[in-house]
Amino acid sequence: MADILLSTTGGEAKTFPVGTTVAEAVKALCSSKERKSIVAVRVGERLLDLSEPLTEDAVIAPVTKDSLEGLDILRHSASHIMAQAVVELYGPDIQVAIGPATEDGFYYDFDRKEPFTPDDFAGIEARVQEIVAANLPFTRETLSIAEAKKFFQEKDEPYKVELLDDIQTQADTVSIYRQGDFVDLCRGPHIAYTGLLQAFKLLRIAGAYWRGDEKRPMLQRLYGTAFYDAKELKKYLFQLEEAKKRDHRKLGKELELFAISDQVGPGLILWLPKGALVRRVIEDYWKDEHYRNAYELLYTPHIAKREMWATSGHLDFYVDDMFSPMEVEDVSYQIKPMNCPFHIAIYKTRKRSYREFPIRWCELGTVYRFERTGALQGLMRVRGFTQDDAHIFCLPEQLEEEIFNIIDLNLHILKTFGFSEYDIYLSTRPEKYVGSDENWQKATDALKMALDKKGLSYTVDPGEGVFYGPKIDIKIKDVLGRAWQCSTIQVDFNLPERFQLAYTAEDSRDHQPIMIHRALMGSLERFFGVLIEHYAGAFPLWMAPVQAKVLNITDAQLDYAEKVYQELRQANVRVEKDTRNEKLNYKIREAQLAKIPYMVIIGDKEKDTDTVTVRLRDGKNLDPMSVSDFAEMIREESRIR
Repeated sequence: MADILLSTTGGEAKTFPVGTTVAEAVKALCSSKERKSIVAVRVGERLLDLSEPLTEDAVIAPVTKDSLEGLDILRHSASHIMAQAVVELYGPDIQVAIGPATEDGFYYDFDRKEPFTPDDFAGIEARVQEIVAANLPFTRETLSIAEAKKFFQEKDEPYKVELLDDIQTQADTVSIYRQGDFVDLCRGPHIAYTGLLQAFKLLRIAGAYWRGDEKRPMLQRLYGTAFYDAKELKKYLFQLEEAKKRDHRKLGKELELFAISDQVGPGLILWLPKGALVRRVIEDYWKDEHYRNAYELLYTPHIAKREMWATSGHLDFYVDDMFSPMEVEDVSYQIKPMNCPFHIAIYKTRKRSYREFPIRWCELGTVYRFERTGALQGLMRVRGFTQDDAHIFCLPEQLEEEIFNIIDLNLHILKTFGFSEYDIYLSTRPEKYVGSDENWQKATDALKMALDKKGLSYTVDPGEGVFYGPKIDIKIKDVLGRAWQCSTIQVDFNLPERFQLAYTAEDSRDHQPIMIHRALMGSLERFFGVLIEHYAGAFPLWMAPVQAKVLNITDAQLDYAEKVYQELRQANVRVEKDTRNEKLNYKIREAQLAKIPYMVIIGDKEKDTDTVTVRLRDGKNLDPMSVSDFAEMIREESRIR
């Protein structure tokens, strides 16, 4: 039998017989301490189970429990174990669909006539613990498509058969996994034994249309999470409870920040006065920062001729996410899903010279995208939103510096809003794309070089670029450590080519500029939702919709309270008043629940001395001061962001 050469990354290669399993190779190549944490390996682009036989020379990269990939493998395995428990508990009347790992856990979709309820969780979790205790091996088998179809047809699993119908156009064989009597269609990999699942919790139930199609059956989706360590599960469940308290949908209603109306339509946000004030503060800061960084502000329409979207390629690659077109005087128009073609149209309003570059244009542009009803979620996923968009047109020799500048501005703005931790991803060419491979490589290299020279750590995210170019994605981390996709930087050679953009170069000939797309906050709606949850609605003073509230103790101070209120308004303090005939403690409590930073207390002493007593939202009191001193304090504190 022939031999193969195997090694770990950076390790010495050793000879093994063909068919050596990953587990056998790991045992020979890794120390006993290392082996305890290895749950799978990566060979090139493939993740392999420990039981997988190796037939060629390979460099194997261990996947450990403390890695994101290792956690995904555990959670994917947990979804299979949960599905086994559900099938064993509820018998042959239940059909299984799909059960992937997610960012914070996993789910599995079931077709069952009777609805699941939270009362079922205890029984399912108990059965899961029995399967874990049995320490069943996950075993992988390869079947032909025909064999797999016959197998699942005999088991009366129509969802698996439908998946196989799709797979047969791409492959001749598929893999199935067994643990005990439970068998599932799956690519894998999985943990070696069910006993590795030590920390498991069911979380909630939701409805989900099969394959996201409202015309297909509604399935029941059971969500759960899993960890290798019970302490990590306990920490996650604590964060989950904290996240419920911070839910932007709950706080948005309580603090009167935004609303969604059935009369207006799902996914369309109504900014209430307090939310609109925060938005104005954010927009003013954004515009000021861009002016300081040599950007020029644009405004563009909400619709355009549909032919523009054909030229840009959106009709070929994005049409399912666009609203239906409208006819105006026999011309087809499209409500905009993107701002970029409009900025290109502005570029083309006159001839451009190399002396003008770089051209930096920014816009708070509202766009509209057709998100399915089931995918909508408060401010986080909507149908109409405002992007903090910008497009930079530059010369080839300016590209690297422009990316540097964008990264610097991006991180500065995020830090100002309170986000100093983030994950960075370099997203490369997807399966469906436009443009030449050469230009894609140039664009990808430019982004990679900028990240490397900046000394920023990042993860390559294969195939997640947009159809016209690669991108850098920055996912900010909130106070609970949750990651949110906001910022993106995209290098684009394609749209300048499709729209035939040109500039007159130093050689007096026409050349094509490079276009950079970028959004720093992503969308104001989503970013505002993240801010609400990050600060639990208690915004820093400079962002707070109401910075101070004037509270009188009795009606004897009504006139003075009104005078203080008006003086603060004239000093540009965002102020409210509560002069109701209520007890002071009651009014203070309401102001605290509204997360107002300062309460201005007015009693007889303050009235007689022409001062105010200031109370912080955490309950501390400041020494009495004049109204003008208080207003100056607010101004100074607001400048420190």
